[in-house]
Amino acid sequence: MKDDDKLRKDSLIFYEDDIEKINKLLAEFLKLSKAKSAILIDKDGHFITKEGDPGSYNLDTISALVAGSFAATKEMAKLLGQEEFSVLYHQGTKDNIQLSLVGERTILGVIFDNSTTLGMVRLYGNETAKKLANIYEKSRKKKVPKQSIDKNFKKDADAKLDDMFGGDD
Repeated sequence: MKDDDKLRKDSLIFYEDDIEKINKLLAEFLKLSKAKSAILIDKDGHFITKEGDPGSYNLDTISALVAGSFAATKEMAKLLGQEEFSVLYHQGTKDNIQLSLVGERTILGVIFDNSTTLGMVRLYGNETAKKLANIYEKSRKKKVPKQSIDKNFKKDADAKLDDMFGGDD
């Protein structure tokens, strides 16, 4: 496998049109499930996108904690003879969060309160996860046009640096 292909396979790359499709799908999920917010996080703990109102929660902190929770739970699953658990659920007095593994690289976090049910979140969450995985697969297969640096770039850059720092003539 070429280095570029390996990098694309190992990296999580979303293009603008992918994010638009993902956000539309998350908005549809929220409408159907009646959840408050849906956030998409990569397994390394980086926030990708969100729909709905996550309230005053710091999404970068939530993202990092969700990834850590999934990593810890993966180790617990191994101890129990499982590869990993694909869904985690945390119930609070006011808000709840369901975390679902989507594909190999992302986690869908759904924040909801007592105005919806866990069953609704799970039902529509499973369908949404399948559709998200389909978007990821199509995105991964996109052909990215080769980009090259203009032949005069080095010369132009050197000239600009000389102008800025008074280079020798």
